[in-house]
Amino acid sequence: MQADIVFKYFEQFNETQQQQFRDLEALYQDWNLKINVVSRKDIDELYLRHVLHSLGIAKIISFKPGAKVLDVGTGGGFPGIPLAIAFPETQFTLVDAIGKKIKVVDEVVEGLGLQNVQTRHCRVEELDVQFDFIVSRAVAAMPTFVNWVRGRIAKQSIHELKNGILYLKGGDLSEELAPYKTAQIYNLDQYFEEPFFDTKKVVYLPMKYKP
Repeated sequence: MQADIVFKYFEQFNETQQQQFRDLEALYQDWNLKINVVSRKDIDELYLRHVLHSLGIAKIISFKPGAKVLDVGTGGGFPGIPLAIAFPETQFTLVDAIGKKIKVVDEVVEGLGLQNVQTRHCRVEELDVQFDFIVSRAVAAMPTFVNWVRGRIAKQSIHELKNGILYLKGGDLSEELAPYKTAQIYNLDQYFEEPFFDTKKVVYLPMKYKP
C-alpha cells in the first residue's frame, strides 16, 4: 500500500509534504528492523493502518498555525507524525513513557526534516504545559485517559471546535462514552472507503472547566 492512498483523500498537500509522506515507508522499514515499534503485518500496510488512520483527525479539524497539539502514548509516532506533516505550522509534542519508541520517533522526525515536532520521554502526568488539543490512538479507556490529561488543555479556544480530546478508537463505544454527554463520534467510513475503516472512529470530547 503506497503513499498514493493518502493523496487520494488529501489533495491539498504540497510537494514537500508529499515527499515527506513518501519517505515515511523507508524510514519505518529501516528503524523497525532495529527497534520493533510497528508489527510486521502493519508495517506492510503502513499507509492504510497508521498514516491514513492518523489523518482521520485531519478530516474532523484543520489545526491552525500556532496551535499546540499533544500526542499521548505516541508509540512509533502516530497520530502525531502524519498530523505534523499535514499541519506544518502547528506545534506538536509527542509523548511516550517507553524510551525506545521515542528514539524511533526522533529518528523519523529528523529524517523527514520536521521542524514542528518535539518529543518527550515521560508520562503525560509529568508535563506542566497546556495544549489546544490532545490526540491519541486508543491507549486507554476514555475515563482513564481523561484522568491522565486533566489540567493540560488550554481554556482559550482558537478553533471552531472547542479545545479538547480527539481520540482514535474502534468498535462499540456506547458504554465507555456513557459518562460523557458532550462526546461526539465521527465514523471514519464516512471519509475513507477502505473496509479497514468500517469500525474506526474519531471521538471528540470537549473539555469543561470549573468556574
